[in-house]
This record gives sequence, C-alpha cells and structure tokens, in this order.
Amino acid sequence: MINTFMGNLGHLMTIVAFVSALVTAYAYFQYFRANEIEKASWRKFSRISFYIHAGSTAMIAFSLFEIIYNHRFEYFYAYSHSSKALPVHYMISSFWEGQEGAFILWAFWNVVLGIILIQTNKFWEGPVMVVFALVQAFLVSMILGVVIGDLKIGSSPFILLRDATQAPIFELNPDFVPEDGTGLNPLLQNIWMVIHPPTLFLGYASTLVPFAFLIGGLVTKRYSEWIRPALPWAIFSAMILGMGIIMGAYWAYVTLNFGGYWNWDPVENAVYVPWLILVAAIHTMITFKKSATALKTSIVLVILSFILVLYATFLVRSGVLGDASVHSFTDLGLSGQLLIYMLFFLVIAVFLAVRAWKHIPTSEKEASVYSREFWIFLGAVTLGLMSFQVILPTSIPAWNALVEIFGGISNMAPPADQVEFYTKFQLWFAVALALLTAVGQFFWWQKMDKKALKDALITPYIFSVLLSAAVIVLAKVYDWKYIIIVLAGMFTVVANSVILAKLLKKSTFKLAGGSLAHIGLGMILIGIMFSSGYSDVISINMSGLTYSNSWEDEMNKEHVLLWINKPTQMKDYTVVYRGRQKKVVGIPEYVPAKYLESTGNVNEAVALADYKEYFKKGDVVNLVLEENDYFKIDYFQNEALKFSLNPMSQFNEGMGGLISSPDSKIYLNRDLYTYVAAMNDYSDPEWKEDEVYEVSPGEQFHIADFVTYFDGAEVMKEIEGYVLQEGDVAVKAKLRVLDYDVEKLLEPTFIIRNNQVGKLPVIDTELGLKVSLENILPDQNKFVFKVNQYQKDYVVMKAIVKPYINVLWVGTIVMLIGFTVAIFRRFDEFAKMRDKGME
Repeated sequence: MINTFMGNLGHLMTIVAFVSALVTAYAYFQYFRANEIEKASWRKFSRISFYIHAGSTAMIAFSLFEIIYNHRFEYFYAYSHSSKALPVHYMISSFWEGQEGAFILWAFWNVVLGIILIQTNKFWEGPVMVVFALVQAFLVSMILGVVIGDLKIGSSPFILLRDATQAPIFELNPDFVPEDGTGLNPLLQNIWMVIHPPTLFLGYASTLVPFAFLIGGLVTKRYSEWIRPALPWAIFSAMILGMGIIMGAYWAYVTLNFGGYWNWDPVENAVYVPWLILVAAIHTMITFKKSATALKTSIVLVILSFILVLYATFLVRSGVLGDASVHSFTDLGLSGQLLIYMLFFLVIAVFLAVRAWKHIPTSEKEASVYSREFWIFLGAVTLGLMSFQVILPTSIPAWNALVEIFGGISNMAPPADQVEFYTKFQLWFAVALALLTAVGQFFWWQKMDKKALKDALITPYIFSVLLSAAVIVLAKVYDWKYIIIVLAGMFTVVANSVILAKLLKKSTFKLAGGSLAHIGLGMILIGIMFSSGYSDVISINMSGLTYSNSWEDEMNKEHVLLWINKPTQMKDYTVVYRGRQKKVVGIPEYVPAKYLESTGNVNEAVALADYKEYFKKGDVVNLVLEENDYFKIDYFQNEALKFSLNPMSQFNEGMGGLISSPDSKIYLNRDLYTYVAAMNDYSDPEWKEDEVYEVSPGEQFHIADFVTYFDGAEVMKEIEGYVLQEGDVAVKAKLRVLDYDVEKLLEPTFIIRNNQVGKLPVIDTELGLKVSLENILPDQNKFVFKVNQYQKDYVVMKAIVKPYINVLWVGTIVMLIGFTVAIFRRFDEFAKMRDKGME
C-alpha cells in the first residue's frame, strides 16, 4: 500500500520553508530600515517568521528520514539510496547520499546557525539575517521540485517511484511497491560517512556567517566593526571545514583501496580551496584588529571564501565534473539554479564592496620587512597562490562546458596524473608556509629588528637542525626534497613550541591557539612526507604470474597471491589466508562464513555448526550487511602469530565489480595497510572432470594436492536433513583432508533403498572439492569415491607499510585544538564588547 502522507507532508513543508524564507528576508529588511518605534514589532515578526522556517526545515528532514527509516520504497529517493539490509546508522548515511538530502542537511545547519546568531547578537541581527534568509530561499528552492512549463525549479526528494521512472510494472499496477531498494553505495557503508558529510556541510554553512557580517558591515557603512563579531565565526568555520576535510581523508584511508588519504580528486580540491582562502582571511582579519591594516584584503578574502563554497557546490553537483571525478554528482537539472545562486551573491557582494571601496579605511603606513603585517601578507599571498594553483586546473571541465555553451570547442584537459601535478607545486607552497608560520610568530608577539630576529631564531634554529638531523639519520631520509620538508616542518614545530612555552609562562592558555595550530601544520607536513614519500609495498609478486591483463605492470608486481592456508613469505612476515568471514549482530568478532548459510531473507543466516558460545547448530542469526566478506589474513614472524587483519570486499555489479576496503595494523611509528584486490568466485563453480579413487579403510591417498586419510565408514541410523525409511542402509565415509596446517573432515554418504542407490556428496568451497561416495566393494574391502575439483579459495592482496602516518593524524588534532582555543578567545572578546553595548 502506497503511503502518500509523508511525501505530501514533505512537499508542504518545503513550500512553507521556501515562502517563510522569503517572508523572513523581507521582514528583516523592514526591521533594518524601521524607525525605533516600529523596530520592536518588525523584529518580533521577523523572528516568528524565521522560527516557522526553522520548524518547516526540520520537518522536511524528518519526513525524508521517516520515508527512509520505514522502507517506503514507493518513493524514488528511498528506493535509490536505501535498502532493508542497512542498519540505522547507514540509513542516516543514505539520507545525504543523494543531492536533495545534502541540500536539506545544508539548510538545516543554516537554520541552527541562524538561531544561534539571533540569540547572541544585538546590532547585527537585521542585516545578517536578511542574508541568511536569502541563502535559505535559494537552498530550499533546490528541493522544491516545481515544474512550470519547461522550467524546473529544484528536484524533490518526495517524488514517487512511479512518477520518476517509466517502468512497465506501473502501467499494470500503479500501486506497485518494490520489495527492497537498491541500497547504499558500498563505499559509503562506513562510520566516517555517517559523521563526515554533516561536519563538512556544517563547515559549508558556517562560511555564510562571516560573509553575512561583512555584507551587514558594507550596507550599514560599519566598514571595520564587522570584523570583531565575524572573526570567531570565521575561525569556527575554518576549524569545522578543516575537520570535515580531515574526516574525508581518513575515510578515504580506511575505506578506499588506493593506499592513501588524498588523491587530488576535483571534489576534494573543491573543498580544499575555500578552506585555504578562509584561513588566509582569518590571518588578515586578526592583522586588522592588531594594526588597522589589511581590511580591504580581508573583505576580498571573506567574499572569496563564501563564493568558492558556492562554486565548489556548482562543480560537484552540476554534473560538469562527471568525467573528471570519481565521486561527483550527476546533473539533476539544477546547474542553472546553482549558477544563479552563486552569481546572485557574487554580484551583490562585489557591488557593495566596489561602492564602499573608497570609504574603507586603510593604513598609509608602509609595511616594513620586520613588521608583523609584512609576514602576514606573505602568508596570505602563499595561501592564495596555493588556492589558485589548485582551482584553475580543477575548473578546466567547467571552462570547457562554458566554451561549448557559446558554440566554441575547447580541448583543454585536466592533468593526467593529478597526484604528481598538484603535489609538485603544493609541496613547495607548504614548505614556504611552514617557514613563514615559524618566523611570523616571533614578529606577531614582539617588535623585531635585525638583531632581535637573529637572537630570537638562533635557539629554535639550532634545535630544529639537530632534531632534523636525528630524524634524517634514523629514518634514512636521503632525498634532498624530503630533507628540506623535514627541516621546514621541524623548524615550524620547534619555533612555535618556543612561542607556546613563553605564552604559557607569561599569560593564559587562551592565547596559545595560533602556536598550536602552526605546530599541527609542521607535524602534518612531516607526516605527509613520511607516509607518502616512504610508503613501502611489501606484497611483491615473486611468482611471475599476471593476475589480470587489465592491470598495469606495476599493479601485477605489487600484489601477492594467497591460497587458503598456504604460508607465503612477504618481506618480514609469513602470511596465511584463513578464509572468509561475516559480521553477525551481537557477536564482537568475525564469524567464519563456512558456519553460516543464507536463509534467503535479508541479512539472515542459519548456523551450520556450533560456534564457540555464540550460537548452536540450527540457530538463525542476523548478519550485518551479508554482501560483505571479510578475509582473515594471519601475519606470522618467527612462526609466532603476531596479528590478523580482516580487509573487506564485496562483488557489486552496479559499481563495476569488486569493491574493497582495507584493514590496517596500527603501530606507534607505522601502519601496515592491507586490502584485497581480487578473490575467488565460487558462487557458481564449473567443476572439472570426475576423478575416481578406490580406497581401503586406513589407507592414505592424494586428492588433488591434498594428503587424505580414509578413516573408515560407519552405518548410520539417521542422517541430518534426510529421512531414512525402514530397510534403508546408509553408510557415511570419513575422510581427513590435510591442507598445510589445517585438517578438514569430509563425510560423503551412500544410501541404498530398494536396490536403488543414492549419494549425498559433500562440498568444501574453501578447498574447491566435491566428494561423493559412489560405491562400496565389500569383496575387495574398498570404497569408491568420485572427486570433482574447482579453483581452491584464494585472494590477491596488497600490503603497504605507511611509516609515521600517525604524526599526520596527531598533527591534524593539534591544529584543530589550536583553532578551538582561538575561537573561544575571539568570541570572548566579541561578547565583552557586545555586553558593553558597543557591538
């Protein structure tokens, strides 16, 4: 039965949210213009209107999640992004897997931020909330799903499946509801995909706050006063956006199998660039607060940071990157809307900035090489150059599309090797930035001349050189480029640690934000250098086999074939593949797949044998995503088991084949990163020709390459799963098959009924054997076995050692702590001025 109520509720709330956003914008505009007598009433009306908008936006989110949670597959969105197999936390991921859900999430975060601003601001509420309401109107328009003639406004997540597809089934039965949905992209079935997108979209949403304060400042002609309330929000936005980027990098590291955490994909670049510009804006804003310089630069950078977020949204969601990025969205017909959204705010911001440009205060004082302003300017320029070096090549597909719109032809192509192209530039920009943050901190906290600078830098310089020398020697860093990176990163860490120690000695911890963030930067630089530059593949193909003709030579050389139970040497380790496993609900460890058989129901299996204290033979258990296989890989050293890894793979036709996620053994100084690149498919085996063996009880023989013992047979009075009748004779043979250090018992059964012979063969998918007891020759005391072979279970695996990657992760945490400290400091400054009635 089709449920139309939730869809209609979602549609209604979308319309209410759109209308109330426009009404809020108008009301706050009137509140801003009103005289003192009318202000109170307009303020009350504006807030009520915004709260109605907030409530309707929350109801939009509730309606969509209710549809997903209750498996209402009559709706196209639920059918396309969810399935009954998903646990609740992955249902949350499916909420924002599609474009419409992502826009709802973005609008929801804007609502939360808007409520906070209403509660924490006095003077700025009117102009700031006009900008907020207009942005909300654009965002909600993306999910309106209104069609007027040939004009489509938005794409609704509440459209029914029968209205979104032309499937013949709906002509026969308009109320048809699929039994299940197509499910969530396997690569998104990771806990980091539950928290990474909302963090990233909170970062997107928060870039609006400093932009709105800036627009408010330009409109009210308070050209410099907007800095104080905007600064803590700018730092908050940089922290959250940075956290989202880091989460995305970590997700890529633990989920994708390219062996890294950053691939310079256009979608990654589209987030990275506005973050760089925002960080530059923060530094120039702080400079203005200190010395009344760089105000115009701050205005330009704040405008750029917000517009670049909108531009990133256009690139990712317009479909223009469809051939250039592995995880951009397809075009839902929203590209025109997205372009209007971006251009609307760009034109307004540029118009207001140009109109006010000659009135914006500037400092006539020339910046000295020994001034903090000079070093901040160099840092901002470096961040700007980093941004443009990334965004220009990333925008090539958009440029080509623009040329084609005007009837031209553009053959420009993005870099063929993205990693090599971007890294060779960004690496040296990062080195320059590290050195600037090291030296610049000394200028920031004290007046400097040539002698003072020399005295201040000599100690951190000596310590950083000594520490770098130790790292270079102990870690065997011999590449000159990497030596420079170690020196730059170490100098940043040491110099900022010196500043941090002085601040903690003289003042409070709230001044330490900048030093902590810069220490984190130095650690990140060193961590990236080691984990990427000295990554060591230990799974070397010594067999000479070509695993796949579609693989490049390097891929064939850097993967190792592991037959089940067969020890294989891999550098310092002896590695043994032990078989496939499943995740079972309520069981803290992986369960061997050979103990489980699907019942045919979603995520449900029956136990084929007892397994520890967790379940008994015949019990029905619930699986966690039954399509996922976890491959147990044991690592030995000196014949002692050191650890086991469990990389995951599933075969997914919709995603083009095998989807693999790695598993890692984490040490303090390295990770051992392992993933499966190919596996044996025994779902529909093609058995080889019959092999017949005549064997006496107690005899040893070979089945294929396996030493096998025939331990005799016994007459059975009952057989599990088979009903014996009176007069039946059932004989079960017992074969012990040795596969290296594993012994398996195979028990084929022979049944005689009314002079008719029946055979119950036994199949072992891991060994690739099907054995049946074909005949019994009592006069010869022999048993006749028929054996069919299939490919023995195997995996093709890659293992990489990532040295000192934890330096990178710890560095990101230190940087985020620095941002957090700075947020509290700057908001405290704003709150004190606000409470005095000066903001």
